[in-house]
Amino acid sequence: MEEAKSQSLEEDFEGQATHTGPKGVINDWRKFKLESEDGDSVPPRKKEILRQMSSPQSRDDKDSKERFSRKMSIQEYELIHRDKEDENSLRKYRRQCMQDMHQKLSFGPRYGFVYELETGEQFLETIEKEQKITTIVVHIYEDGIKGCDALNSSFTCLAAEYPIVKFCKIKASNTGAGDRFSSDVLPTLLVYKGGELISNFISVTEQFAEEFFAGDVESFLNEYGLLPEREIHALDQTNMEEDTE
Repeated sequence: MEEAKSQSLEEDFEGQATHTGPKGVINDWRKFKLESEDGDSVPPRKKEILRQMSSPQSRDDKDSKERFSRKMSIQEYELIHRDKEDENSLRKYRRQCMQDMHQKLSFGPRYGFVYELETGEQFLETIEKEQKITTIVVHIYEDGIKGCDALNSSFTCLAAEYPIVKFCKIKASNTGAGDRFSSDVLPTLLVYKGGELISNFISVTEQFAEEFFAGDVESFLNEYGLLPEREIHALDQTNMEEDTE
């Protein structure tokens, strides 16, 4: 019975120690608790515990202090170690998710720049011989036509952001069907997949403001579901963070 009371009291003190303020206040409270106890009613073990806790700097209690400190250090180590394990597990899980997504986005050929098609034959060959999983976005333009230069610049940015999409451009006069692509319908966007035309937009810049950028073109294509998810570049950053820890 006495041992149970002592154990309960010890647990109470340990619990209080982890939630009190400065050390001086803790020691004062412990001394007060010791002095307020009836000397005859306090078991020797309880007195020893209170004395050790109220006099942590006593040289006579060096061994007891070291044992107490060692106990606390082990508890703290276990808490820190457990938290670190949880953090490492979460980081590994996040890294695996990033790798899985990166692999999905990276499946198939990669391009990363705008292809200039010189002839109608090259245009047809690009559409017919490219892999069926590849989306091909073609800008038909002509020098001096309003919006064509801005659209070509936008293509350069988007090609870097979406390396699994093949961005191409060709002058209307080089297609072999220049009469079908007069200045009235330029710039024109044609989107192919699996050798089939899936979308076409004539005078596409009418969909944008007077001044537009790659983000505007990207949003427009996304509205029609013509672009995949943007490739995520956070994987390398995650690896760098892990290496520094």
